[in-house]
Amino acid sequence: MIQMVPGTVTLSTLEDIYRNLTPAKLDASAREPVEAAAQLVADAAAGEDAVYGINTGFGKLASTKIAPKDTATLQRNLILSHCCGVGEPLPEDKTRLMMTLKLLSMGRGASGVRWLVIEQIEQMLERGVVPVIPSQGSVGASGDLAPLAHMAAAMIGAGEAMFDGARMPSAEALKRAGLAPIVLGPKEGLGLINGTQFSTACALAGLFDAWRMAEASMTIASLSTDAIMGSTAPLIADIHALRGHAGQIDVAREMRGIMDGSEIRESHREDDTRVQDPYCIRCQPQVVGAALDVLRMAAKTLEIEANAVTDNPLVLVNEGRIVSGGNFHAEYVGFAADQIALAVAEIGAIAQRRVALMVDPTLSHDLPPFLTPDPGLNSGFMIAEVTTAALMSENKHLANPCVTDSTPTSANQEDHVSMAAHGALRLGRMNANLSVILGVEMLCAAQGVEARAPLKTSARLQDVLAMLRKDIPALAEDRYLAPDIEEASAMVRAGRVADAAGVKVTA
Repeated sequence: MIQMVPGTVTLSTLEDIYRNLTPAKLDASAREPVEAAAQLVADAAAGEDAVYGINTGFGKLASTKIAPKDTATLQRNLILSHCCGVGEPLPEDKTRLMMTLKLLSMGRGASGVRWLVIEQIEQMLERGVVPVIPSQGSVGASGDLAPLAHMAAAMIGAGEAMFDGARMPSAEALKRAGLAPIVLGPKEGLGLINGTQFSTACALAGLFDAWRMAEASMTIASLSTDAIMGSTAPLIADIHALRGHAGQIDVAREMRGIMDGSEIRESHREDDTRVQDPYCIRCQPQVVGAALDVLRMAAKTLEIEANAVTDNPLVLVNEGRIVSGGNFHAEYVGFAADQIALAVAEIGAIAQRRVALMVDPTLSHDLPPFLTPDPGLNSGFMIAEVTTAALMSENKHLANPCVTDSTPTSANQEDHVSMAAHGALRLGRMNANLSVILGVEMLCAAQGVEARAPLKTSARLQDVLAMLRKDIPALAEDRYLAPDIEEASAMVRAGRVADAAGVKVTA
């Protein structure tokens, strides 16, 4: 169980929650400010003055006053009416991360919810009650309304949830877990559905996976460089120091270390007729280094957002006021998601060119055509390369910016929106595509390095080859390749490739 102090949680903690499904709860120090804000809301609900979302309708209906006796019904109706999500359910890891982010936001003591609302989410996380969250329906402003409404519905015993691996009505899931539905008080429904937690969770997942892809690409690019007997001169530290970008310096340093001691490299250091390698070999530090720095910028934004209060209205306890604002607008998340998408697309673009280089006998420095020992009778990696081209192209299309695509909603009350939700959601598909591109590159590079025998690659890359060959044999003759590609891409996604090479770059 992770204890979280709202406003201070780091990306490494959030990645632990995402990858390991670690339950989290708020530190007890958060309770006093939470309850102080809830009392201010309770007082407002009992008063005569109209306060948005507490004793009024919502959005365009904000001018409609609600009687105190109807405030509980108001909040329940809000949740049920906003459960309009469609599409495939969000995976459990992202759903649990979203729930954790909602805890962090409400734990800052500006949302006006009672502590029991926080305890309900904590208990659901601990006992494995995971709301079924349709993945489509948010435009990323006025909060991720539909996805968060589905989460809130599970808390009150409506909608559906997963429990013990089975999908069922949430009331049944709560019962099996030893929990009961809660009844929402004033503003609590609004506090649950206003916010950027769906978009932010998906963007964080995209960031964590993209970073893992970047680390794998450094390892696999090193293997590819040895496969085509490429030069390591472009990795010399002075080159990158003269430019000064941190990401570029980091990638070059890692690749120098990975390739250190390669017999293949030493064999052609002298008398190589080639003057320069293609850019996909020579410029890996410049391209993936730039992607690293873009990911770092996105990471800073998302760490702030993960600790932010993003619902509306906000309860300012120190001033004794409840005020409407616009913190629910996910523009920051939308920009961060678009940055991550660009980085993912570019890591894949340069990797795909290395695949094309290795299968082409006119460019691969004497490797067999399509990396098969018996070309003609066998096609080798010919169509695996085509698959990488298809996925590279798909990622280019998906990388087009989402944050600029606003459209007015809710009778023009919400007349500019961020589209952060689908901007962040598409990162899962893009990272999956990238893992295949890198997986195929690894298969090709391994085949190429083994074709250089008896010369050996570096010790660290031999460890990568040993890891790969434990599960996927070399391609001696054509076989059904789809399982090999899936297995190789799974190694990339799981972080096994970078781990085998000992690569770890700090964010």
